[in-house]
Amino acid sequence: MEETVAKVAWQSALERAKAHAPFLNAAVERFPAVAEMFLSSGANAAVELALSIAGDNPASRLRRQRHALALAVALGDLSGEQSLEWVTRHLSDFADRAMHEALAVAMRERMPDDEPRGLAILALGKLGSGELNYSSDVDLILLFDPRTMPRRPRDDAGEAAVRYGRRFIELMQARDADGYVARVDMRLRPSPEVTPIVLPVDAAISYYESSALPWERAAFIRARAAAGDTALGNRFLDEIRPFIWRRALDFGAIEEIRDISLRIRDHYAQGQAFGPGFDLKRGRGGIREAEFFTQVQQLIHGGREPSLRAPATLDALRALAAGGRLDARVADDIAAAYRALRTAEHRVQMIHDRQEHRLPVDADALDTVARLDSLADGTALIDRLARHVDAVAAQFDGLVSDREERLSNDPDILRAEVKAMGFTDVEDCVRRVADWRSGKARSLRSPAAMSAFEAMLPTLMRAIAAGPEPMFALNRFSDIIERLSSGVNLYRLIGARPQLAHLLALILAHAPPLADQLSRRPTLLDGLIDESSFAPPPDATALAERFAQAIEGEPYDLSLDRIRRMVGERRFALGVQLIAAHRDPLVIAEGYSDLAEAAIVTLADIVTREFERSHGRIAGGELVVLGLGRLGGRALTHASDLDLIYLFDAPDGSRSDGAKSLTATDYYNRLASRITAALGTPTAAGPLYDVDTRLRPQGAQGMLAVSVDSFDHYQRHEAWTWEHMALCRARPLTGSPAVRDKVRAAIRDVLERIDNPAKVRADAAAMRAEMARHKAPAGPLDIKLGRGGLVDLEFAVHTLQLTTNIGLDPRLEVALAELSAAGKIDEATDADLRLLSRVLVVLRLVSTHGSMEPATASQALVAALCGHESWPLLVEAIDEARDRIARRWADIKEGK
Repeated sequence: MEETVAKVAWQSALERAKAHAPFLNAAVERFPAVAEMFLSSGANAAVELALSIAGDNPASRLRRQRHALALAVALGDLSGEQSLEWVTRHLSDFADRAMHEALAVAMRERMPDDEPRGLAILALGKLGSGELNYSSDVDLILLFDPRTMPRRPRDDAGEAAVRYGRRFIELMQARDADGYVARVDMRLRPSPEVTPIVLPVDAAISYYESSALPWERAAFIRARAAAGDTALGNRFLDEIRPFIWRRALDFGAIEEIRDISLRIRDHYAQGQAFGPGFDLKRGRGGIREAEFFTQVQQLIHGGREPSLRAPATLDALRALAAGGRLDARVADDIAAAYRALRTAEHRVQMIHDRQEHRLPVDADALDTVARLDSLADGTALIDRLARHVDAVAAQFDGLVSDREERLSNDPDILRAEVKAMGFTDVEDCVRRVADWRSGKARSLRSPAAMSAFEAMLPTLMRAIAAGPEPMFALNRFSDIIERLSSGVNLYRLIGARPQLAHLLALILAHAPPLADQLSRRPTLLDGLIDESSFAPPPDATALAERFAQAIEGEPYDLSLDRIRRMVGERRFALGVQLIAAHRDPLVIAEGYSDLAEAAIVTLADIVTREFERSHGRIAGGELVVLGLGRLGGRALTHASDLDLIYLFDAPDGSRSDGAKSLTATDYYNRLASRITAALGTPTAAGPLYDVDTRLRPQGAQGMLAVSVDSFDHYQRHEAWTWEHMALCRARPLTGSPAVRDKVRAAIRDVLERIDNPAKVRADAAAMRAEMARHKAPAGPLDIKLGRGGLVDLEFAVHTLQLTTNIGLDPRLEVALAELSAAGKIDEATDADLRLLSRVLVVLRLVSTHGSMEPATASQALVAALCGHESWPLLVEAIDEARDRIARRWADIKEGK
């Protein structure tokens, strides 16, 4: 049955090809065996036959094969048997092979006794990405190495290379009754009007490292050593890779790439309006805009994420979506549009084998294209493409702003402008702008920086004026300007993306920690340029996998910095998600916790592998990092430090097997010290976490890492009640599943063996009173240390856990659920925990001083983020929750 259906489709494809495409009809007459093979066995068999066709000489053979291949590929496409990727791959693979053979012929004609080498063919454009058109030029750059390229004794190396290049092009482009092999376009080489067609490789490397134009970065995303001396070509591409894939975003280059496309829109204006005559390649919402949209996302993120560097458009879209850098629906829409537009383009080209990209204007000709594609008429074809063109155009238009607005240099006009924006302190605002324009700030001294700043300023000031306390936010932005060493990229980015200006205004008005981070690392704003920044936070396992992939193959120091940078970016993005109300503060707290866990897991692995280079391994030994406190309970805030204990599990008397052998105790203590340093030492990438290891046995006086058995003994026989309370929130983060299970079991066993409830309650009450004497609340809104705050709630829960052996889970919400189900605490406690936890998470990011009191302008935002309509209503709810918690704690410590 399937075979019958396929053969019906094959027959229909052949009939449409003969009826509507003169070129294909002529190919059927010239190569009837290929058509017959297709009808009997399908497209793959037809392609195989086409590529086996012989000729009188190499050039003739290649022309005949290309002609026959065009027929076989077209039939596989028209029948629906094969995908767009199959079509473009076969066309690209043939072009590669044909170029390799043509170059070899060209070189052997002059040097028959030498093996062709020292001359590389780089493919760019659609051939570079393996997406060659049905009828397309091949965009090439030819490079030679004078040290290895064979030439006659008296030949100048450059002149010999040009001779080879000219002959190669002639063999590719020469036409006869069998057509041609491929049209060659050499205009993507540097300064094509003055440079030779074959370039010395070292000179090319120097050009791309020092003088290349921004648009050439995008061109080289799809560059590939396709033929000739591919080792030479790959060496060149390896050398210029840092030019293509930059770690820091250059939004000026991205604007230039878009400007090129806008100029193309203008040049081909008659093909912009969608309908008959639409330019499928260059039109608004066409193929080139789908490609440029994708390449811009790659340029933005690919410098730091090698997995996003796929040259083919469809592969790149999948990688961007999988990497969380492009919304999956957007990626799917662009991919579907790309397939539809490329397929329509192929139909147009199949008719006469011309490099044509426009839909016909003539109605009959448009109907012919549609019927070749098995549609009823041209109207049906236009209807099929319309939504795809709209989808691409909308995404491309959103890349950067078209605004060309500037604030006036005339003080009187400027006063009117800032007043119209909504600033009330007009004179202060005008003085601030004048101060920036004076160029005193280092980040505003270059003409490029000042130009970018002026272009950005109206957008940002309008966003700031719309927020609370505009002058406060403006002054904070001024602090950022003064701290920056170079601001041109930041200013370009804000000017190009108005939505970022609104986010920045929000940060400046409400989140001092985020503003401080930006002043140290303005590139943090790069990570917010697309909606993927606001996707749900990945869990710790997924994050650790992403971190590991990002540093694969990198040296130790670079790996550490890369992870610190990635963690800083994600923590910043989580903070922005919080103040922008994209996520519940409790989800953000879990996100902070998972991020810290992933950082610990990844850095511990990096440090361990480096440590093993000198000290080797301990057979059967493992280090376990135990998270406690808010990290253990998955409830971190932006400002939380990490409470850690290091444990190791190793055979008695074991030593490491490295050149510098160590006993297990020395080995794991040194390793733990290095992990702590990796987590806590500030670097150029900024600070990571403050690490607190004082909860380990014997506190600051004890060893940094102890064996699991020693830890177990200490907890059973020497630990104080407060240490058992801390253990209630302990969670192993590293180590094999077996050793983590062992640690979890040991902790649970210790906690379940505590059998003196009266002592636990008395110790807990005394400890809480001592804490209150030595660590007073920072103010009336200190919902952590104040009466009835989170500390009182934690003491209440831990006291119940230790006296009932119920709810022994490090997450307070889980413990409360089990305690409530057992009737040990009222159900309303969970709501009180969630309210105070939300408030804590928000205030750690929003409050401006130690009292945890938010600025007046931020109070409404804090209330909204915590689920209340106004600040007074939130304060009232907090007071009621704290009263309930205080009563609960009083009852629990008395044993009621």
